Amino acid sequence: MTDALNTAKSPHRGDGPIRAAIVGTGYIAEFHARAIRQLPGVELVATCDANLNRAQAFARNWNIPQAFASLAQMLQQARTDCVHILTPPDLHFAIAREALEAGQHVFLEKPMCTNAEDSDTLVKLAQERGLQLGVSHNFLFSKAFERLRQAVSERQLGPIDHITFTHFYELGQIRFGPFDTWMLRSPGNVILETGPHLVSALLDLVGPPEAVSVIADRKVTLPSGVDVCRRWRIRTTVGRSAIDLNINFAPGFPQRTIYVRGLFGSALLDFDADTCVIDQRTPLDVDFDRYKRSRALAQQLGSQARSVLAGYALAKLKVPRRGNPYQSSIQGSTTAFYDAVRHGRPLDSRIAGTTGRDVIAHCTRIIEASGVETRADHVDRRFADGPPPLAAKPTVLVLGGAGFIGRELIAQLVAAGHCVRAMIRGSALPLNELRSDRLEIVRGDIANRTDLEKAMSGVEHVYHLAHAQCKTWDEYCANDVEPTRLVGEVCLAAGVKRLIYTGTIDSYYAGGKAGTITETTPLDANIRRRNYYARAKAAAEGVLTEMATSRRLPLVILRPGIVIGRGGNPFHWGVGRFSENVCEVWGSGDNKLPFVLVSDVAAALVRAMDVPGIEGKSFNLIDAPLLTARDYLRELQQRGDLKLTVLYQPIWKFYLADMTKWAVKTLVRHHDRVRIPSYADWESRTQKAYFDCSETRRELGWTPASDPKRMADEGIGVALQPWLDATR
Repeated sequence: MTDALNTAKSPHRGDGPIRAAIVGTGYIAEFHARAIRQLPGVELVATCDANLNRAQAFARNWNIPQAFASLAQMLQQARTDCVHILTPPDLHFAIAREALEAGQHVFLEKPMCTNAEDSDTLVKLAQERGLQLGVSHNFLFSKAFERLRQAVSERQLGPIDHITFTHFYELGQIRFGPFDTWMLRSPGNVILETGPHLVSALLDLVGPPEAVSVIADRKVTLPSGVDVCRRWRIRTTVGRSAIDLNINFAPGFPQRTIYVRGLFGSALLDFDADTCVIDQRTPLDVDFDRYKRSRALAQQLGSQARSVLAGYALAKLKVPRRGNPYQSSIQGSTTAFYDAVRHGRPLDSRIAGTTGRDVIAHCTRIIEASGVETRADHVDRRFADGPPPLAAKPTVLVLGGAGFIGRELIAQLVAAGHCVRAMIRGSALPLNELRSDRLEIVRGDIANRTDLEKAMSGVEHVYHLAHAQCKTWDEYCANDVEPTRLVGEVCLAAGVKRLIYTGTIDSYYAGGKAGTITETTPLDANIRRRNYYARAKAAAEGVLTEMATSRRLPLVILRPGIVIGRGGNPFHWGVGRFSENVCEVWGSGDNKLPFVLVSDVAAALVRAMDVPGIEGKSFNLIDAPLLTARDYLRELQQRGDLKLTVLYQPIWKFYLADMTKWAVKTLVRHHDRVRIPSYADWESRTQKAYFDCSETRRELGWTPASDPKRMADEGIGVALQPWLDATR
C-alpha cells in the first residue's frame, strides 16, 4: 500500500550515501541509531539534543562525527539529508517545520504532532518542498502484524466481523513519575501518546472508524494536580465490522494483542511475543477438528517463538539485520522510509505523513468522546502565585533531593527547623508535598560549576545524594564520578562546614567469605571487577577522600544498606530480581539481609550534620539483622494478597548467564566488553556478611527501628500501599 500524496518530486540528490541525523537522544534514539546503521548507503553523521553533554555522550557511544545543542546549528554546520525527530511530542511540529524548510526529509516518532492541524501543516509543507515526511508507526512493521495484515488483505479470514485491540500495559510514570512530562500534562495526552499504536493498526487493517463511544475511568490525581484515567474502553464500527479498543495503564499482567474474527476464521496477534496464529476449521468431524486446530495453533506458536528467539540470538552475534521484535519493527519502518527517500517513491501508507495526520485526528476524537478535561491549565494551583516567602535564608543544600532518600531527608530537616535549598535537574513535582516557607527549590545540574556555586551561596552544610543512571563505565565517570569531584571543589571554594556524601554498602564484598563488616572495613579490593554502580560510588568516595586528606575537605560518608519504606519500591532488587510476578532470589534467601528504613537513614543523615568531630569518617547505616529474603517475600505476599513465583537461584546461574553475555559481547566487539564478569560481584548480592554498626550507633547517637514488626509495617506495608491503590 502506498500514498500518492507523499511522493517526493525527486529521489535522493547525488550518488553518495544518504546522510542522516538524530534530534533527541532519549531512550528510543538507540533503536533508531541501530536501525540506521544496518542500512546500506545510509550514514549517521550528526546528533542534536538541547543537553549538549547528552548529545556528545550519545555521539561517542555510536561513533557519530558531530554533536550539537540546537537544530539550527546542526542544519548550518552538518551536511545532512534526513532528520529523525525523537523529541517529546509537543516539540515535533516546530522542529519538523524547521527541518522541512531547510530541505530535509523528516522521519518523526509517533505521535506525529499534538493536533491534526499542525500535522496537516507539515504534510502540505513536505508536499510543496518535494520532501518525504514519515511517521514511525513501527508496530505495523513487526513480523506478527505483517502476518495479520496479509491474512486480512487476502481475505483468508473472510469478511471481518469483529476486531478487539488490547493494550494492557502499566504506565509506570503514573505511579513513579516524572509527573511533568508532556504525556502527563493533560488528561488526554496518554491517548495521543499510546493511542497511535492501536489507531494506526485499525486504519491499516480495515479503515477509518465511524461513530465512537468511550468510557474513561479509574481516575487518579497526580502530584501535579492533573487527573489521568488509567482505563479506556472505546467502541466503534468500520462498515460491518465491530471494533473494541481496550487500554489499561494500571499494574497488571502485560498484554498487547489484536484479535480478529472473520466469517471463515480468526487470528490472534501478540505484539510482545511477535506471534500471530490463525485458527480455521478443518473438514474433519467436530472432535477431530478441535484436536487438529489445537495442534495447528501449537505448531504455529512453537515455530514462530523459535524464530523470534533465534533472531534475537543471531542479532547479538550481528548476523542478521534485525534483533528483538521491537528493534525489528523499528528496522522495518526505517527501511521503508529510506527506500522512499532513495528512489523517490511514495511512502508506505503505514508511515505516510497523511496517515500520521489521520491517526492524530482519530485519537483526538476519542479524547473528545471521553469527556475528560483537556484544558492546558488543568494543573495544581496551590503554587500558582509562586512558592511561599522563605522564613530564613537556606543554610542546608540537598543535591538529589527529589529521590527516595532525598525526599525523606528534606522532610526531616524541615521538621527539625532547618531552612533547606534543594537543587534538582528534573521535575520538582515529587517535592510539592514538602513545599513550605523552609524549602527553596532551584534548578541546576551538579555537572555545572555555575549552578553549584549559585546553589551553595550562604550554605553551611551540603548533602550529596545525587547519582546518575548509566549503562557504561565511561558514562558513570562522566555523569557521576566527575560531577562528584566538582561538588567537592565547589564545597572547598565556598567554605562549607561539612559535605555529607551517601555511598553504598554495594561497594563492599558481602558474599559468603566476607565475615563481619564494620566502619573500618575497606571497600572491595577488586572493585574494578564489580558492577558499575558499586564501582562508581567507590570511585566517587575515593575522589572526595583524597580531597579530605590533601585539602581538608570536611567530609563525612554514610553508606546505607537495603533501604525500604515510604516512597520506595516494595519489589526491591536487594531481595531478588523481580519480573512481573516472578522473583529470582539471590541464593537460598535464608540469611538475614541488611535492611534499613528510609526514615532511619534520613535520621542518621540529619544527625551527621550536627555531631562534632566526625569529619573524615564513614558510617554504615544498617539496622539489626531482622528479616531474611524469605521473610520479606512472605510479608509482601500476605500484605498485598499476592501470589508470587519465587525461585531461589544459586549464584552460579546468574554468573554463568553473565559470562555468556560477555562472551557474545567479546565476539562481536561490543563497546562494553571490557568488564569481565565477576563471581564475587554476583555473590555479594546474597549479602551474607554481618554488618556491625555499633560504632555508627554510638558516634551518631543513632537508634534505628531494631524491631521486625516495625520493619515489616513501614518497610513493606507502607511502601506497598501506593502499589495496591494503583491496582484498584
